[in-house]
Amino acid sequence: MTLQINSDAPDFEAETTEGKIKFHEWLGNSWGVLFSHPRDFTPVCTTELGNLAKLKVEFDKRGVKIIGLSVDPVENHAKWSKDIEETQGFAPNYPMIGDGDFNVSKLYGMLPAAVSGDPTKRTPADNATVRNVFIIGPDKKIKLVLVYPMTTGRNFDEVLRVIDSLQLTAKHKVATPVNWKQGEDVIIAGSVSDEDAKKQYPGGWKAPRPYLRIVPQPK
Repeated sequence: MTLQINSDAPDFEAETTEGKIKFHEWLGNSWGVLFSHPRDFTPVCTTELGNLAKLKVEFDKRGVKIIGLSVDPVENHAKWSKDIEETQGFAPNYPMIGDGDFNVSKLYGMLPAAVSGDPTKRTPADNATVRNVFIIGPDKKIKLVLVYPMTTGRNFDEVLRVIDSLQLTAKHKVATPVNWKQGEDVIIAGSVSDEDAKKQYPGGWKAPRPYLRIVPQPK
């Protein structure tokens, strides 16, 4: 199964480093980031988990819950956390799913349905497809999917930037242009007619082309 933008985020029950959860219940009315890694004790992901722990305060400000996933058992996550803290300066401060039966990885289209066996016998290369980022809205819909190769570290500042855009555009009928950052000008959505736009933006807008209507970011 391939999950696309606006697909329902599959619900599941799983053991995590913070106890057993039902995913949709755990999310509640929050935004969420589910990010996965191929195996515990892998070098690139060690740097990523530490960085995400450092940035968690920024996700908290935005009302976004973070949860990690690996096919390794939960007890391995706890051991790995010590390495992450010692090498990166921050230990994971968010739950990490132990997906030993591959259930979540399969639900989210990261491993084939036929995969089975002992997860600890699999190599990182076997799980190379388990290196994704899913942003999930309060409506439990997938808002973004990013898939990374094993040799490229993820940029969680970019994930925060996307969340800022998603939250803004969910509230206002605007879109964000290339390289947009919080506080910069935005574009009136194409679904908004000029007549309706005049009601929302009585001061007008810049329009280098009729279809490119630029306004300050709504408050």
